[in-house]
Amino acid sequence: TTFTGGLHTDFEYETNTINTTQYSVEISLQSSFQPGMKLEVANKSSPDTFWVATIITTCGQLLLLRFSGYGDDRKADFWCDVMTAELHPVGWCAQNNKTLMPPEAIKEKYSDWTEFLVQDLTGARTAPANLLEGPLRGKNTVDLIVEGSVLELQDASDPFLYWPVRVLQNTGGRLRLRYAGLSEELRAPDAWLFYLDVRLRPLGWALENQLRLEPPTELRTLKSATDWQQALEDARGDGQKNPLPLEVFKDHVDLPEHAFKTGMKLEMVSPWERLQICPVSVTKVYSEIYFQVTQDDLSADAQPRSVVCHAGSPGILPVQWCLKNGVTLERPRGLGGPDFDWADYLKQSGTEAAPDGCFPDTWQSRGFAKDMWLEAVNPHRPAEVCVAQITQVRGRLLWLRLEGVSKPLSEIIVDVESTDIFPVGWCEANSYPLTPPLKAVCQKQKKIAVVQPEKQRNYSSTLLFSSPPGAPNGRYCCSKIFVNHRCFSGPYLNKGRIADLPQAVGPGKCSLVLKELLSLLINSAYKPGRVLKELQELEDPGWDCQEETLKAKYKGKTYRSTIRIVRLVDQIPDFCRKVCVKLQCCPNLFSPVLVTDKCPENCSVQTKTKYTYYYGKKRKLAKPVGGEDTAEGDLTKPARRRKKRKSIFVQKKRRSSAVDYTPDDDTPLQSGSEGTSSEPREDHTDASSVEATSSRPRRAAALRRVVTARSTADSQEAAAGGRRRSTRSLAASNRNKYQPVEEDEGQLVLDRNPLEWSVDEVVQFINSTDCASLANIFQEQDIDGQALLLLTLPTVQECMDLKLGPAIKLCHQIERVKVAFYRQFAN
Repeated sequence: TTFTGGLHTDFEYETNTINTTQYSVEISLQSSFQPGMKLEVANKSSPDTFWVATIITTCGQLLLLRFSGYGDDRKADFWCDVMTAELHPVGWCAQNNKTLMPPEAIKEKYSDWTEFLVQDLTGARTAPANLLEGPLRGKNTVDLIVEGSVLELQDASDPFLYWPVRVLQNTGGRLRLRYAGLSEELRAPDAWLFYLDVRLRPLGWALENQLRLEPPTELRTLKSATDWQQALEDARGDGQKNPLPLEVFKDHVDLPEHAFKTGMKLEMVSPWERLQICPVSVTKVYSEIYFQVTQDDLSADAQPRSVVCHAGSPGILPVQWCLKNGVTLERPRGLGGPDFDWADYLKQSGTEAAPDGCFPDTWQSRGFAKDMWLEAVNPHRPAEVCVAQITQVRGRLLWLRLEGVSKPLSEIIVDVESTDIFPVGWCEANSYPLTPPLKAVCQKQKKIAVVQPEKQRNYSSTLLFSSPPGAPNGRYCCSKIFVNHRCFSGPYLNKGRIADLPQAVGPGKCSLVLKELLSLLINSAYKPGRVLKELQELEDPGWDCQEETLKAKYKGKTYRSTIRIVRLVDQIPDFCRKVCVKLQCCPNLFSPVLVTDKCPENCSVQTKTKYTYYYGKKRKLAKPVGGEDTAEGDLTKPARRRKKRKSIFVQKKRRSSAVDYTPDDDTPLQSGSEGTSSEPREDHTDASSVEATSSRPRRAAALRRVVTARSTADSQEAAAGGRRRSTRSLAASNRNKYQPVEEDEGQLVLDRNPLEWSVDEVVQFINSTDCASLANIFQEQDIDGQALLLLTLPTVQECMDLKLGPAIKLCHQIERVKVAFYRQFAN
């Protein structure tokens, strides 16, 4: 039985990822009942009688049984539930004066059933009584360890030293342990060990094997000898009140004898660095089971770092293992010379390499492969279990990258038999929190929050798991699809939101990767419903597609649509390109190819819309006659003053004011303008009407200049100076009557740097314009001068919930302040 995938809090696994691998921790799934055990079972054909049955196999609390006497005949095998069936250990009937009688079908098979039972039960193993009745009935082995259970734990630095520990938590066999005598107030960090760890033994093990019971060396000073002795007595008392069934230890392995000698050299995964393999030496042999290794350190200030090992310790490797497997071997500290060579090192130190026969099988991979996903313990925080990806497999060693852990602590090396790695879904199956991956992009705090629906799903794109490379369904699985943030985002997608997306989505099944990608793009749009409508119309007869339902949220409304998504990996490049073309963005905005520097499409020269022609090379329009739009042939080259106005943001924005869009409840996917300056204009009609509209402010400005010239007796310079002095005195005397003054060219003149404006001054300025009805919004959102200069049309629309017309009108006034700021204060 293996764990397969399952849904987690914010991301999902593919179930075909790693179900062929073998984990040491999966032994915790085994039932306490073992095949071959004997039971006394109620005989259905004869009430109040029982007969001996043998366990054939187990499935959780279900047992497949066969009555003794049937031999190898399987026709009468039957299932029973431990929780409901009448099951008893062998000998129960004799103790309770119950009748043992074989089933009617085989009653005549043997003449002397007593002799048959004696032979059948000789050397057999019966099921423990406490597993058939009471609170432990039907529980798996791992479930027999309950909170408060007492075990004995071997000291990490002395294999002959033990001390009792209490179980504080049991999560799927992974135990949180605390040394006896310690409490919440007086404590050391709790230990986390799997229940099959060789350091764990039942209570009483040390005394039975003539070993010492003493608290760990680093804890002895916390209490007096008398207090430690009292803590030992209390732990023994608790253990006797709630004895731990010996079935818990039935799967513990017997450690083999080793062949190491003092002075031998070997390689070992560093227990301290977790991502280094370094030379070590055998410095002490405790017994035929245990020995001590110390990391080689030739420096003058060397501090010995030692660890107790046995023949099956994970991470011990023969000399030259790193060289044979293409892995870097760390040089011992203080060793001179440019390169490390084992032959020279052994010769200089006068030592020998440990024979290969001393080590366990170093090529047992257990089915693990690169790019597989699993769940692993963070060695720097043992209580934390993280999503992990295998980045490299060498022999029986796995290189893991822990997601959600900051570098450089995120890379570790573990053994394939480690009890600190778990299959996908283990945390969910055991109701244990799983540390999710870090978000791809850290969001900075903004003064004005921009609501971005389902933004929290960004990190899920890193967890679209796929089968190993070369799997039979490889044509349905793709590698990463990149989001090239620097590419042109087009009129529909918000450039800021695109920048917040992860750099890549995948790897995984094509349909899952593309569905996740399209969901991210929809939520990155100015109006997600419009993008959803555009994607709905996307299709190609040559595609092998499947339909997926996608949704978009905008202003409290939810839009849903069925989108056709390709299933084959070789169709992904064409699909991505056509989606980009449909959304009028750079064809490389999202693509299987990563754009590292300059986009091949040279999209960096694009403005917010691909229709740059009308902005950059505006043609002069003839005056429309009779209210009708001009024809394309009437367009001429732009006038000279057109170029002068091009640099003013507001004027460009105002040309989009002729089009507006309001979501319709009845037709949620209707097409329309996205309400931004990037709205495409596909014919000259929009351009002519906008040009005609935007020409009015120029005529009004010219008229004001003529009236001012005729009504002023003084020179232009004196008038301008007087106006400036008047403005300064007015602003200084009464800020509530703030009234900006325009020069002859219609430009705003400020007497104070807008970066220094307070919220009240911003409100006063808005009140002095034709957008006075919006002043309360600035007051409510605490928009000061600095925030005012950061406002753009998309931000104004979303944060202030304005339609396109009022938003452009407001942005015109904001742009006047920006222009005045650049002209007066930027230097």
